Amino acid sequence: MRWKKQLLTLTPYQPGKSIESVKKQYNLDKIVKLASNENPFGCSTRVTETLLSNQPGLAIYPDGYTTKLREGLASFLKVEQEELIFGNGSDEIIQIISRALLDRDTNTVMAAPTFPQYKHNAVIEGADIKEVPLVNGEHDLEKMLGAVDEKTNVVWVCSPNNPTGTYISENKLISFLEKVPKHVLVVLDEAYYEYVVADDYYDSISLTRTYSNLIVLRTFSKIYGLASLRVGYGVANPAIIQALEPAREPFNVNSFAQVAALAALEDQEFVISCNEKNRQGLAQFYDFCAENQLSYYESQTNFILIDFKVEGNKVFQYLLEKGYIVRSGQALGFPTSVRITVGSSEENHGVLQALTEFLAEESSVELAGK
Repeated sequence: MRWKKQLLTLTPYQPGKSIESVKKQYNLDKIVKLASNENPFGCSTRVTETLLSNQPGLAIYPDGYTTKLREGLASFLKVEQEELIFGNGSDEIIQIISRALLDRDTNTVMAAPTFPQYKHNAVIEGADIKEVPLVNGEHDLEKMLGAVDEKTNVVWVCSPNNPTGTYISENKLISFLEKVPKHVLVVLDEAYYEYVVADDYYDSISLTRTYSNLIVLRTFSKIYGLASLRVGYGVANPAIIQALEPAREPFNVNSFAQVAALAALEDQEFVISCNEKNRQGLAQFYDFCAENQLSYYESQTNFILIDFKVEGNKVFQYLLEKGYIVRSGQALGFPTSVRITVGSSEENHGVLQALTEFLAEESSVELAGK
């Protein structure tokens, strides 16, 4: 068969290890998953109550226009319904954008390391990829601007950035947007928006009114705790949404996801509570790093990237055998680091205790070798 040649060398997305497989492999009773930045506190009880009392029919296609969710979200964000596009997670919107704007005659600009699906989809579409290295874990916006040329169709900006947890300040972002050519779509990925507490963060929704070439992506998979239902959305000028819609699959957001997302949106007290607990959890990790003189990036997300100065896979494997699934930095562009999702206070204490033991064993081995 005449496959696209880029597919033959492209590695498919590698999901983290499943809880059941780790239990079986290492004969463990309990596993704590801190690898995929899911909400350790689940979702709002309003979601489960709504699904129990208002279950969509299984034989009927979902609402292809996501009418009720669209109305609710538009009201919540104070935007017009025509400014919204919905996806099977924000991952699908990344795919839609790539499908609509990228091909072998175009290029796309992104930071490195950043969320890998930008590059993954660009490779599939055959576009030229321009990666600009992070500086101190942050986007180098000036060099990203310098990489833009007449063939650039999309610039990806992940803020807060995955896997570093860093963000772009309002002044820096606005200065950047002012200089990006109007024919280039700027994709501002805010999957972790609800976790941000920085004073100089920007109002991205209002920026879409000023910059007609900007689209903002958000998701219900993180703080809202609906990762299994896969629903994300984009906010942009209606002209952008209208151009992207033909590339969207019909009925792409399932009925359960639509009902659950709307219910989740209506419980902002849950969101605020999760944000507060997350800051408390991050403080546990910051204290641990200070005590052990470990480098890390201050995070505006629900994860932290810590540099252990040893092979990330080694730390990952040690924790795995202790019943903690985290993410090795080897695959994230930080080979001596590990990315850990902030869990509950108890989960954080447990993984930090295991890491303390790891560091003690490493220190013993190092001393023995001298």
